[in-house]
Amino acid sequence: MVSANREMAVYCFDTLVAHYNNEEAPPPAFEAGQHPLFVTWKKVVTNGEPRLRGCIGTLEARCLINGFRDYALTSALRDRRFPPIQARELPFLECTVSVLTDYEIANSYLDWEVGKHGIIIEFTDDFNTRRSATYLPEVAAHEGWTKIKAIDSLMQKAGYSGTITESLRGRIRLTRYQSTLFTMHYSDYVTYVEANRGAAPSINGVRPANY
Repeated sequence: MVSANREMAVYCFDTLVAHYNNEEAPPPAFEAGQHPLFVTWKKVVTNGEPRLRGCIGTLEARCLINGFRDYALTSALRDRRFPPIQARELPFLECTVSVLTDYEIANSYLDWEVGKHGIIIEFTDDFNTRRSATYLPEVAAHEGWTKIKAIDSLMQKAGYSGTITESLRGRIRLTRYQSTLFTMHYSDYVTYVEANRGAAPSINGVRPANY
């Protein structure tokens, strides 16, 4: 089974740096497989929790190389919840790559474990609108949510703004899945590039940071 690893996170940083420099990213150092995947960018602020700056991926299997290349940029630049990440933010970023596995249809909307499973919900609301959304496995545990709180939040993420009832929850078709993930801070990326390529990455218009 393919697991998320350091080289995948390096490739996401390479892709974003190359975008700002208007050049091609170096070839990735991992093999091409077919898996669903996500790329998450967070900004590390002084004495605070890393702040989400973008998270987009696909629940369908994709070539890992093309997928991480595409979603590294999509999540950084085109997540509609946030302004695009600017080059000057790079030294403060951390990247988490997720490879999704073990999809299973659940018996009910409560048939999953917080901290173990990611969840995909699909339901038709009271206005006959079909809705769907997902949370990665780490989200509910990080937020300290119960299963019901996570489900209700995910229904809102899917665009539903009405009253959430037990009857409505009961209509949910839930798919659970697991994932492996790897997180890398920009400073660790710089260290990797220096060790493996002989020089630190440079970004047009951004002064080098001291680590």
